[in-house]
Amino acid sequence: MVPLHWCLLWLLLPLSSRTQKLPTRDEELFQMQIRDKAFFHDSSVIPDGAEISSYLFRDTPKRYFFVVEEDNTPLSVTVTPCDAPLEWKLSLQELPEEASGEGSGDPEPLEEQRQQIINEEGTELFSYKGNDVEYFISSSSPSGLYQLELLSTEKDTHFKVYATTTPESDQPYPELPYDPRVDVTSLGRTTVTLAWKPSPTASQLKQPIQYCVVINKEHNFKSLCAVEAKLSADDAFMMAPKPGLDFSPFDFAHFGFPSDNLGKERSFLTKPSPKLGRHVYSRPKVDIQKICIGNKNIFTVSDLKPDTQYYFDVFVANSNSNMSTAYVGTFARTKEEAKQKTVELKDGKVTDVFVKRKGAKFLRFAPVSSHQKVNFFIHSCLDAIQIQVRRDGKLLLSQNVEGIRQFQLRGKPKAKYLIRLKGHKKGASMLKVLATTRPSKQPFPSLPEDTRIKAFDKLRTCSSATVAWLGTQERNKFCIYKKEVDDNYNEDQKKREQNQCLGPDTRKKSEKVLCKYFHSQNLQKAVTTETIKGLLPGKSYLLDVYVIGHGGHSVKYQSKVVKTRKFC
Repeated sequence: MVPLHWCLLWLLLPLSSRTQKLPTRDEELFQMQIRDKAFFHDSSVIPDGAEISSYLFRDTPKRYFFVVEEDNTPLSVTVTPCDAPLEWKLSLQELPEEASGEGSGDPEPLEEQRQQIINEEGTELFSYKGNDVEYFISSSSPSGLYQLELLSTEKDTHFKVYATTTPESDQPYPELPYDPRVDVTSLGRTTVTLAWKPSPTASQLKQPIQYCVVINKEHNFKSLCAVEAKLSADDAFMMAPKPGLDFSPFDFAHFGFPSDNLGKERSFLTKPSPKLGRHVYSRPKVDIQKICIGNKNIFTVSDLKPDTQYYFDVFVANSNSNMSTAYVGTFARTKEEAKQKTVELKDGKVTDVFVKRKGAKFLRFAPVSSHQKVNFFIHSCLDAIQIQVRRDGKLLLSQNVEGIRQFQLRGKPKAKYLIRLKGHKKGASMLKVLATTRPSKQPFPSLPEDTRIKAFDKLRTCSSATVAWLGTQERNKFCIYKKEVDDNYNEDQKKREQNQCLGPDTRKKSEKVLCKYFHSQNLQKAVTTETIKGLLPGKSYLLDVYVIGHGGHSVKYQSKVVKTRKFC
């Protein structure tokens, strides 16, 4: 009999001096590299409990492998895309319990088992497509050979992978506080002051951490490696891998890397040899700034441009593991040099509005034609906002708005409307505002007066929940999503964790239940029911219904938490 680990070593022998020694907890299991390059080309072995950084060429899949030797082993795998969305899946291939050689020096049985492992696809455990930091976790995993396959269809990109068989004791990623938002506490013409709650990793666990603040004008970032990729010399083509790891000199020449300079890292700002590959051009300087500030949780960003929108992200990094976690970023527009102007609303066009904490913003709507009615749609993404509407100086409306609200006011020829938005005292507000005299042309979907989701307690089972919600006379698309949550989950937590203006495109594919179209000319009958199946006994689930308008803008109904029966 040949022990299992010797069989695995025979399958996955290191390539002598060309192999990098990986930091592992079990050298016998993890210090190896796939030998069969026809099947395992450009592949590596994932070390236990250490984050690895690597790269992908567009449309070229990359595979990683690791072995779980014993059944009922905890397992956690985290994949961090950097500057492009990834498609990745985790699969399991069962390994032979033993291997034997019959006859004198006859290796056929081992060869047969080796071919069996290579030819079998294995059981897919998890798959994901997107640019979120996503993870697979299991408290009890079977023994076998695990394969992680990654693919980038957009462009060449970097990524990071972390796998561990001791997720309970490992805490490489810093923890976020209960309120993970970054707040704008002060806003000037050239400065913005940010504040955030300290990480429990520092305040409770007493581990060394540092915060890094990132400022740019394009969008918020979901990971620190995405920031670093953007800051790199060339966003379109990655730094050349070092030779002797995954590529031969032929591979480098094939991808346009000069073979006579393989031992050196090179920047692709310079033009490579015309004989060896494609031209690579330098790109404009990236307008992004990263500042690491130690363990302070208040920071003032200076030297900004007036009347300019900036996006701010904060990352907390563990100084020991050098691994990081992203806070929920924010954005803000600096003040104008002169007196702040009133924002002009265009008929039927959605306008994004930012209101600082306790601040105010003025909007103006002047319809160009005669009108009988005016519709205002206010979608508050975060905290509640106070709205006042005046028509030619006369106050018509004064209300607090949380979530989405629609107001219909009587029109008047040549009337002008002034909208005043006042920020909440707890924090800054982000809104989407629409004013129109043509309700049929607006991109927001029509909504009923009641946007609650009703759950039928008597129809609950151990594996399903039945809910209902109201529709309108307009035919709209409704999509329902589910997410397992803790028993003590509440709406306050959700408001702190998620921007309410985010649509279903930000949800995980696995959370989607279904989408359907629905309407009724009789409003008393404009109600639809749905049974969500495949739930676990005694578990709580957060249910969200999104209604999507003809213009593509989505609105989320009020979330509902349901709990399945524990015993049936």
